[in-house]
Amino acid sequence: MFLYMLIFTAYHSSRWIPRNQRLKFQIVNAVFVTLVLVPQFYVMGRPTSSRYCRQPLLNNLSASIALSLVASGFSVTFTLVDPVPQSLWASYHVFGLLTCGQGLCTAILTLTAAACARTTPELYYISLILTAASIFSTGVVMVRGLWLTHRKLVTDPSRNNEQ
Repeated sequence: MFLYMLIFTAYHSSRWIPRNQRLKFQIVNAVFVTLVLVPQFYVMGRPTSSRYCRQPLLNNLSASIALSLVASGFSVTFTLVDPVPQSLWASYHVFGLLTCGQGLCTAILTLTAAACARTTPELYYISLILTAASIFSTGVVMVRGLWLTHRKLVTDPSRNNEQ
């Protein structure tokens, strides 16, 4: 859910900026994409990452890199297109389900791979970071969802409040 939340943040942050000044935001967006991708590529390229680890953390990191690349495409597209078509929103939410599943897999694999901290330390620690980011962002998305649900129930004009 971390990547889902980053796209959401990029979209809503870009809407505060007038359309003709969004180039500056695209530069900031590129910096964030770089901050997400560079550590993953660095760990993937380390020779110690290819050592034996009982859990498939390297495969999981490959999936995380692929989803990060897709997320960078979504964030650029969402910040440039105004209004965003409904089909793009639908694919974004399907992507959110994929990132939720990938975050769950990352958490399970990392929590069961304590022995990998000795054999593949960089890979294990990047998995810990991705797990923490996933847990945090899932909590934020859940709190936001509960807030929106409560807000909808309170302000829904279709509710009949007369008795």
